[in-house]
Amino acid sequence: MTLSNYCGKAVLLVMGTVAACAQTVLLTVQEPTKLVVKRTENPAQVLKVTMKPGYHTNSNKPSEDYLIPFRLTWETGGALEVVEVVYPAAKLEKYDFSEKPLSVLGGEFEIVTKFKRAANPALGPGFLSGKLRYQACNDKMCFPPKTVEIKLPVLMQ
Repeated sequence: MTLSNYCGKAVLLVMGTVAACAQTVLLTVQEPTKLVVKRTENPAQVLKVTMKPGYHTNSNKPSEDYLIPFRLTWETGGALEVVEVVYPAAKLEKYDFSEKPLSVLGGEFEIVTKFKRAANPALGPGFLSGKLRYQACNDKMCFPPKTVEIKLPVLMQ
């Protein structure tokens, strides 16, 4: 085999590996149900998240400054204002690549967002956009951070 053939096959192998990794879904967010907001209430919305078995993400309060936190943010200035995002309790787990245990989330968990109804919101249907940023890891390495777009259907009454 010539060097150019070998290099060409090596490039294809690397490209195939990168494509396979890029297509792997390590975290899924269940599509949120419509949030119906009555005139006198301040609602809450639950997002259900699942990490693929064998993987974890840093918690919203990572153990080390250099780790990327798990973070849910919502666009502001609409019919609803974010009062608080409640993250699940993290687990402390020890991995070979870290000297001390890390604060992580894994498996199935929920994130609750508590909202406050704006003073004079537009009534009717709409959407609230959010972003969930995380970094998935396994027991050997971490992958590049990702952001999942969240589209929450809202009905203001």
